[in-house]
Amino acid sequence: MSTFKQLRVLFLLLILLTVALGTWLTKLRTTSWEKPLVVAIYPINGDGSAQAAAYIEDLSLEDYADIEGFFADEAEHYGLTLRQPFELVMGPVLEAHPPEPPRDRNPLKVIWWSLQMRWWAWRVGRDHGPPANIQMFVLYHDPASSPTLSHSLGLQKGLLGVVHAFATHRQDAGNNVVIAHELLHTVGASDKYDPRTNLPLFPIGYAEPDKRPLYPQEFAEIMAGRVPLSPTAFRQAEDLEEEVVGEVTALEIRWIE
Repeated sequence: MSTFKQLRVLFLLLILLTVALGTWLTKLRTTSWEKPLVVAIYPINGDGSAQAAAYIEDLSLEDYADIEGFFADEAEHYGLTLRQPFELVMGPVLEAHPPEPPRDRNPLKVIWWSLQMRWWAWRVGRDHGPPANIQMFVLYHDPASSPTLSHSLGLQKGLLGVVHAFATHRQDAGNNVVIAHELLHTVGASDKYDPRTNLPLFPIGYAEPDKRPLYPQEFAEIMAGRVPLSPTAFRQAEDLEEEVVGEVTALEIRWIE
């Protein structure tokens, strides 16, 4: 191998090492739980509808209050010293939409989209604020014209989430379940349901895996999002009062060791 090729390989290895180290340090920093993580919520009119515009105009931080309350209660359950793990703040309403993820799962396209998404989010934080550890971009849609929504996501690399939600106060509780789920992805939690069937995975996707009889369950594990009724049936959790942070999720986000 020529000297030039050796230097190029070395340079690429150094870049990969730097990225890996940065990711590791970010995970440690954001899951030390020494102080609350500030979460900025940016409302966006996802479909350009009058319904979504009117709903967003009426939004306030109070509409997301049960998210903070849920995490405070769950943190107390696990004996976390920090009383308030997440502090939510309102960002401005955004006109621009985040970059759309690729329809296929081509690895190169996903990587390129991830870089674009993180760059876009960084510029939003720089230009609009407020200062925050995590950014959640919530795109609201008129339920009359969008009865089903695109998949929401949360990225630990970049500490950001993109949530598709319904623009009606009747769905506030359900919207907040999705926001809380994606928020936990940003701090390292993994999904705990089968993507082919949407069934919660046993035992990690069950709120009470030791319950006897096992079915029906009363609560949903937050990273499964569904209350198991039988081995092959479930119902969606309607609000965060029906959700818990399971032990595996608590381990992933370093609430327990």
